Amino acid sequence: MNLILLHPGELADSASVVLTDRRFTHIRDVHQVQPGDSLRVGMLGGAIGVARVVQLNPHSVELALDFSAARQPPAPLPVILVLALPRPKMFKRILQTVASLGVKEIWLIHSYRVDKSYWSSPLLTEAMIEAQLLLGLEQAGDTLMPRVEIRKRFKPFVEDELPGLLTGRQGWVAHPYEAEPCPSASVEPKLVAVGPEGGFIAYEVGKLQEAGLRSLSLGSRILRVETAVPVLLSRLFPLS
Repeated sequence: MNLILLHPGELADSASVVLTDRRFTHIRDVHQVQPGDSLRVGMLGGAIGVARVVQLNPHSVELALDFSAARQPPAPLPVILVLALPRPKMFKRILQTVASLGVKEIWLIHSYRVDKSYWSSPLLTEAMIEAQLLLGLEQAGDTLMPRVEIRKRFKPFVEDELPGLLTGRQGWVAHPYEAEPCPSASVEPKLVAVGPEGGFIAYEVGKLQEAGLRSLSLGSRILRVETAVPVLLSRLFPLS
């Protein structure tokens, strides 16, 4: 946890906060702070400042907040990530990874190779998704929460919504067959679609191409989704 994220509504007053949850446990056990020590804190959706440990006891920590020399969070990636719903086992890791890389808009969609049982996973609740995204933000030192949209029907999404999302953006679908080499990194806005394990089927690739996406390849190696997503983002954008 490289940044202690705070919700504006939990502040005891404008200059202090008392934490009793996992953040407190992390501060106590990992940072091993003492009264007078300083920590980096960020206001969710806002600026990054510092906090001084006022009091530490077995059940809570009190922090005095200082945003007088606040700085802004890292710049978001100019990307919309369209992701076929991953297996629950890797879903949490992918959410954390893309949040830490600066992705701020994620669309989870259905695909032929997405097992229908994945859609009943408790990981898809708003609270569980937010929890994983927070872990990614804390790792990266970011305060801006990504937006997540869920679409359980592939064709209506591709035909009715995808063209609008592509306005003013390059559109790419990660597909290793009959594809263009991955372009050089740039800050130009993009939309990137990544399929499930096994990839999008030919029909789905065709529909995505009809909507305006071009196929790209990361090379001859076939990567797992959890590996392909960060590799793809790092190839398409100059990460900093």
